[in-house]
Amino acid sequence: MFMFLAAFQLQSSECLAFACSEKSIFILAGQSNMAGRGGVAKGTWDGCVPRECRPDPRILRLNANLVWEEAREPLHAGIDTSNPCGVGPGMSFANLVLERDPCLGVIGLVPCAFGGTNITRWKRGSELYNRLLTRAYAALQDGGKIRAILWYQGESDSTDETRAKMYKMRLIEFFLDIRRDLASPALPIVQVALASDVGPYFEVVREAQLRTELPNVVCVDAMGLEVKENDTLHLTTSAQVQLGKMLANAFLRIGI
Repeated sequence: MFMFLAAFQLQSSECLAFACSEKSIFILAGQSNMAGRGGVAKGTWDGCVPRECRPDPRILRLNANLVWEEAREPLHAGIDTSNPCGVGPGMSFANLVLERDPCLGVIGLVPCAFGGTNITRWKRGSELYNRLLTRAYAALQDGGKIRAILWYQGESDSTDETRAKMYKMRLIEFFLDIRRDLASPALPIVQVALASDVGPYFEVVREAQLRTELPNVVCVDAMGLEVKENDTLHLTTSAQVQLGKMLANAFLRIGI
């Protein structure tokens, strides 16, 4: 059914050949809950990988050196250096998307999230914005198509009244800018409404996320997902698995 297309360099120095028409690329951006802190306690990841986050040779990640390798947890290792990374939503997302739509062939995950970042640090021209673009362009070098951006950010903005009130405007500006710079005006964006009540303006940020009305921008609501008892900010491993599934279902409903 598929034609042999390419071999990708893996971290183990082996090459795997994949049969597919093109790589389906997903950009993962935002702050620590996108990067993943599931299973991290006292600065150490417990190493537990849920079945839904298992590696698959059809799921690749673009590593810190802009080289494709087989994806595995922690997906943001070497990318988010703000704190130790653990389980995030990316692998359960990719596994479910492939299960539901195997014709996607190969999924290329492009981790870009960085912990503790407010929305102004993602403004066009900023270091994180430019890094996202650099990684996205690198992901496209050997073919493929960016299918969506997965975005989970906002906890840092909920602690400041001015940032919270300006969040919706800045978020929309970010979405429009990144679509323009990726030359994809209808690029699907699946964002997450906050689960963690970390700041006094939490509801202001959540309302902005839930009411972002742009074509092909959908929001999944993380409220109710389990948050770690020891820090009240980060999702547990099981919650990250569930979030990945929610993101996958939302992306598949967009139908692009």
